[in-house]
Amino acid sequence: MTTIYDTCILIVDDNPDLLDLLCEQLGSAGYKNIRTARDCARAKAAFAARQPELMILDINLPDGDGFTLFRTLREKADVPALFLSARDADADRLFGLGLGADDYLTKPFLMQELLLRVQHILQRAYRAELVKKRLTALQLGERRVDLNDALVTGPEGTAALTATELALLRKLAENRGHIVTYDVLCSTVWGADYYGYENSLNVHIRHLREKLEPVPGRPQHLLTVRGIGYKLAKEGTV
Repeated sequence: MTTIYDTCILIVDDNPDLLDLLCEQLGSAGYKNIRTARDCARAKAAFAARQPELMILDINLPDGDGFTLFRTLREKADVPALFLSARDADADRLFGLGLGADDYLTKPFLMQELLLRVQHILQRAYRAELVKKRLTALQLGERRVDLNDALVTGPEGTAALTATELALLRKLAENRGHIVTYDVLCSTVWGADYYGYENSLNVHIRHLREKLEPVPGRPQHLLTVRGIGYKLAKEGTV
């Protein structure tokens, strides 16, 4: 695993439409390996076939309940889990968290909130592993970025990155070739209270392009995905 988007996510829910929607949204966010199950039996089989790095579990299932399933699977491996349920009573939420789940989200929910919670769980759970494999350098055409020293070296000389520019570029580089949403980029830099910072984000992206792009007004590397976010072009695509 080099980024959280390499992780295997197992989603267990008996609603096929919701499973399809979750797969679509997580896939669009960049997650590459998503597996699904509609009951406890299939979930256990999927878990045995490949241990996931995250479980998203419904509570009401046709052949059991998510709480019991969670305990059964946790006996095999200490995998992070998020309960996703229509049961919104405080007792259910506290019981699920008391079992050791990392989070509990009630239906209906905002998809962007789910994506942020998934991101935060994975970053927290696998921070040490990701740091070991953290990128130290990035090649963008004729420009080389030293991510340790925050320096861009190219035909025009060397330019220093600000702390904010470096944080944004690291997040984009860790997910190179995949879209990173506005919300994820903002939360990376400004934390949970990032609302209202989208204009600031656009300014920092513009400054980054001035240091990374041969022609900042016609970016080749740091691309805009209109209405969603930004991404770094894959190596060899320019």
